[in-house]
Amino acid sequence: MSNSERQSTTEVVTQNQLGHVLLVTINAPPVNALSVNVRRGLAKAMDTAEANAEVAMVLIVGAGRNFIAGADIREFGLAPQSPSLPDICNRIESCTKPVVVAIHGATLGGGLEIALAAHYRLAVHDAKIGLPEVTLGLMPGAGGTQRLPRLIGVVAGLELMLGGKPIEAARAHALGLIDRVARSNDVLAEGHAYTLELIATNAAPRRTRDMQSTKDSHADRVVLAAARAQLPAKYRGLFSPEKIVDAVEAAIERPFEAGLKLERELFLQCMESPQRRGLVHAFFAERESAKVPEAKWATPRVVNSVGIVGGGTMGAGIAVAMLDAGLQVTMVERDEQSLERGRAHVSKVYDGQVAKDRMDAATRETVMARFSGSTSYEAFANTDLIVEAVFEDLMVKKAVFAELERVCKPGAVLATNTSYLDIDEIAATLSRAGDVIGLHFFSPANIMKLLEIVVPAKVSADVVVTSFELAKRLKKVAVRAGVFDGFIGNRVLAKYRQVADHLLEDGASPYEIDRAVREFGFPMGPFQVSDLAGGDIAWASRKRRAATRNPLARYVAIGDRLCENGWFGQKSGRGWYLYPEGARIGQEDPEVLAIIDEERARAGIVPRVFSHDEIMRRYLAAMINEGADVVHQKIALRPLDVDVVMLNGYGFPRHRGGPLHFADRLGLPHVLSDIREFAKEDSLFWQASPLLIDLVERGTRFASLNTL
Repeated sequence: MSNSERQSTTEVVTQNQLGHVLLVTINAPPVNALSVNVRRGLAKAMDTAEANAEVAMVLIVGAGRNFIAGADIREFGLAPQSPSLPDICNRIESCTKPVVVAIHGATLGGGLEIALAAHYRLAVHDAKIGLPEVTLGLMPGAGGTQRLPRLIGVVAGLELMLGGKPIEAARAHALGLIDRVARSNDVLAEGHAYTLELIATNAAPRRTRDMQSTKDSHADRVVLAAARAQLPAKYRGLFSPEKIVDAVEAAIERPFEAGLKLERELFLQCMESPQRRGLVHAFFAERESAKVPEAKWATPRVVNSVGIVGGGTMGAGIAVAMLDAGLQVTMVERDEQSLERGRAHVSKVYDGQVAKDRMDAATRETVMARFSGSTSYEAFANTDLIVEAVFEDLMVKKAVFAELERVCKPGAVLATNTSYLDIDEIAATLSRAGDVIGLHFFSPANIMKLLEIVVPAKVSADVVVTSFELAKRLKKVAVRAGVFDGFIGNRVLAKYRQVADHLLEDGASPYEIDRAVREFGFPMGPFQVSDLAGGDIAWASRKRRAATRNPLARYVAIGDRLCENGWFGQKSGRGWYLYPEGARIGQEDPEVLAIIDEERARAGIVPRVFSHDEIMRRYLAAMINEGADVVHQKIALRPLDVDVVMLNGYGFPRHRGGPLHFADRLGLPHVLSDIREFAKEDSLFWQASPLLIDLVERGTRFASLNTL
């Protein structure tokens, strides 16, 4: 066998000698994660290169769709296996033969740290390059915090590490992160050509550890101080961003080896943090929530065109989400004036993107060319999927669906965007109930990630999988929900919102409750959310349910008093808070506190003081207990589905993993004990979920139910 044909193989890393170039290929499907076998294969390749006098240069590439998509998360929490990723990065960097990486697809986390340790970097134009560890409660732990600032500077390095979002090759090249953007997508050919050029110029190893991107250490310190000052507001109690800043500070203040040592210490602290466990749970839960039973036997219908009934805020937002996904969109409204308003809502979104340089005018015109409108349902005759987004009234929606059944082609999916109503009842009025499904978008629909896919009793399996396939195209996080008033999210919300009202009547102010909830990590408290959404919406829902409300159940009328005054929140200038002159941030309102005092007196309640801890114990216990009932009654398939809904639609702090994951961390016996204690005051409201009781009796956790 000639030198050019010489080949040695490990399980997932192959070596091929191409003249004076040692080609090292990582082939570890599906994403080339840096498992122990990959790390060992890379170490062996470095040994081969240095031992073989005929090798002048090493070229590392990835097989499949990616270079290296990151560390192998499956190894987190397991006993470390040698060699570690920091060892491999140091081994690559110290190689006496120049090492080139040619990257394509995802080059993330540990994959980028491998690239930083190499001596030369090339990327194809559509490569995605980044350090997303912060999104998992971690930080780069294999030299990334030390090499990246040396290569591209402190400002750009912090932006990449604290933001966690990948950048494309052109941006990476402009920053100096890569040396060349390939002329084609043939990563192997481009990488090989680059190594031959480097050989021809007698290029030597160029080690990132020896670089210094800036000579102005004072300016770097100013940048670091500013970044540190912004941490509380931007990252609200998150652990790893502060550690990233500490490590980058070491990169400019300490020798390389000392910086590496500190980085490793900080990385291990992040690994031990409960926040890391919560963020990793959220990461995997969002992927698992898309796995539904119907996908095992059904195939999705084709969807290229979408109809929207209703051009209000929600309908327009759904239209924008569909247009962003490249779909043809037709909007139907009751008259030309309403249709023009709907069109204006859609146009306003894209005009805003052009104004902010997020889209050019030509692209806006191309997108809007896929949008059309009509005042006749006949416009839906050949449409693949229609979403009804009209007023939340069952009779109105039934009338819409009667029209859709009349005009829509066989096989068209008929979806309702209802937030609460009984979709089984809507479907029961049609002869094609198998086509009817719920697609519950969250406002603004073109921005919010969550999509509850509500599955009525008679829906066809292929409609379910079509909806999940659509969610992928829309880049939404989809969760399967059963039919129940409020489905998953709004049902749980109703319960913990009641607790907030109980706390309010019992002595806590709305402002104290909101502060406690924000301190826990929610972006807003329940009364701020009410003012943002509009208090009249919840008021209408309470009036709708009044006839079926248990007369023995506690009912707090304080919110009704505010609505009777026309105080609906931001849109009316006052609600729970005051919003003078259209302000978005509310001020505490003494008149609201006076109304609360009146209602307490009317109910015969002597107010008491609640600590923030007591507020959150009740708030979370209600959320967890109702989430358990949602799983128990099979409205959600798994506990993780409840977590995903609350994380993506209701502001539950991501680093805590979701309410049921957080309950596992607290200990279910502790949660059950709290519920039983609160039941001494109100046994009707505080009824422990049978699922929670069962899990405690069996000594297990919600996590045990997270597999289908």
